[in-house]
Amino acid sequence: MASFLQFLLLFSLSIHLIFVSADDDQSSAAQPRPRPRPPTPILRPTNLFLKVQKDGATGLHVTQIFKRTPPVQLPFVLDLNGQFLSVNCENKYLSSTFNAPVCHSAQCSRANTHSCRTCSPRTPRLPMARPGYCHVNACAVTAVNPVTQQSAIGELAEDVLSIPSALGSRPGPMVTVPQFLFACAPSTLLQRGLPQNVQGIGGMGHSRISLPSQLASHFGIPPKIAFCLASGSGQKGVIFFGEGTYMMPGTDVSRQLMYAPLFIGQQGEYMMNVQSIQINNVVVPLPPRLRSNQATLSTTTPYTMLHQSIFTVLTRLFIRQFPGVPPVTSVAPFGLCFNANNISSSKMGPQVPSIELVLDNQQKIRWTISGQNAIVQARPGVMCLAMVNGGMNPRAPIVIGAHQMEDNLVQLDLVNSRIGFSNSLLQRTNCANFNNNMTTTP
Repeated sequence: MASFLQFLLLFSLSIHLIFVSADDDQSSAAQPRPRPRPPTPILRPTNLFLKVQKDGATGLHVTQIFKRTPPVQLPFVLDLNGQFLSVNCENKYLSSTFNAPVCHSAQCSRANTHSCRTCSPRTPRLPMARPGYCHVNACAVTAVNPVTQQSAIGELAEDVLSIPSALGSRPGPMVTVPQFLFACAPSTLLQRGLPQNVQGIGGMGHSRISLPSQLASHFGIPPKIAFCLASGSGQKGVIFFGEGTYMMPGTDVSRQLMYAPLFIGQQGEYMMNVQSIQINNVVVPLPPRLRSNQATLSTTTPYTMLHQSIFTVLTRLFIRQFPGVPPVTSVAPFGLCFNANNISSSKMGPQVPSIELVLDNQQKIRWTISGQNAIVQARPGVMCLAMVNGGMNPRAPIVIGAHQMEDNLVQLDLVNSRIGFSNSLLQRTNCANFNNNMTTTP
């Protein structure tokens, strides 16, 4: 009898569990299952940037770039016309992602080099990729020191490059180019005329493997460059890549830009046509054969360099337009100087005649060089016109130097083949005030 009661009890419990399980299944079926969350979209950067600092000893501008694995922040001289990034690979270059592409590879074709590197018996060489050594059958490239104009044979290499990004007007994360192409250049080439401790040349010119070109290709951003160079030693300006709103506290500087046609020279340099030059609205009488002048922009030329015939007539007119302030003995490398005690000052800098490069007379597009951009203190008590005599055979009739581009937002728009410039910002602000306080730690 006891066993029969135990059997009934177990049978009843089993039936109860079956019904409870069925109810739970029906309840679960009645409730909608939560949908899986869609994957977070990958936000591509629309703008990249680098901070740029002026070196007081040389007047050159230096930017910090993250390279290698693990990443290391390295100083590079900003070269607006350089064809690629030239790097000193002989100075403790340690990276687990370094590679030296072999000769005739796709990377070499992209770099437009079809020469193979040859190693001298005295040069350390290895068959495998290792920085600082000569690699048999690597791609040979010609690296150039933009200050001394010396050149030397280096070899093509690739490694990781990291750069800060911006998403519209908001700060973005550090982003990377895994196989960034650059040149390993001899250390002796990257020393003379350059700031101490720099590790290479940051080439920004119009070539397939320049820094802007590789960034535009990898991230799909427009090929546009905008830079604002700070004038004070140690102050930081900025260079932007891609689309951007160039915001300073309380103002959008992009609204101040004027535009003129942009041309590309045979060596990938950025150029514009100067129709005429005026000082205080008086036309400089240029020699007939130089009435149409191609002006090159150069961040590695500290001061604007003029063909000798242009320099001669310009300085004569400048003196006539600056009455009551007689010239004094010039201080090299300048050819026209004045007693600083005879020059008053304003928010724009020393009050001197304005020099205007007329880029489009009909549209009244003029690059104005005035105040701080026109004059430099060469030594205590002496101020000089910040332009130098380039001789009879300069590389261009007019080379606009870094001093004339400081505290001036300049945009190189390769999409629309135009150059934009704001002229001096000193009336309201300066390039050191750009709101670019974004993290630069990878």
